[in-house]
Amino acid sequence: QGQEKLSCNPKKENGTHVVLCELGNPMKAGAQITVEMELSVSGLEDMGDAITFQLQLRSKNSPSPSKASVTVPVEAQAEMELRGNSLPDTTVLPTSWQEVEGSRRLEDHGIKVEHVYELHNKGPSTVSGVTLRLAVPHQLGGRILLYLLELSTDGGMNCTHHPDLNPAQV
Repeated sequence: QGQEKLSCNPKKENGTHVVLCELGNPMKAGAQITVEMELSVSGLEDMGDAITFQLQLRSKNSPSPSKASVTVPVEAQAEMELRGNSLPDTTVLPTSWQEVEGSRRLEDHGIKVEHVYELHNKGPSTVSGVTLRLAVPHQLGGRILLYLLELSTDGGMNCTHHPDLNPAQV
């Protein structure tokens, strides 16, 4: 009929977090109570796709508690942002420039352009196992457009190198 706030006490029993709520004492026979609870649980990143809560209803008048379980789906949410720039931001090749075949000097293969990409997690959850695939057009019409020289990472990431990376070993 009316709404009341429950008095609940969190505690730890046998390595399990328990929330104990007193529903009423004494309770009249045949009484029906609906309880709505909002729980905040942290550290769910590695819990899989669901978490199960075990519920028990104990009465001093009954020797065995009533048990139920509630399974709640877990969905981690994180917004990723990719930022990038090129150094220099604009490159103009001279019309008469020609690649020097067989040269191992970097300047004989073109103007150096460095591309820097940053992948940021804007949250709210942490992420792991993220894969970023970056496609770089390195040929155009059978001719070299960009000579891919090297690929490096910072921040504990793994990188798989492109098979056409530095084919002339410049």
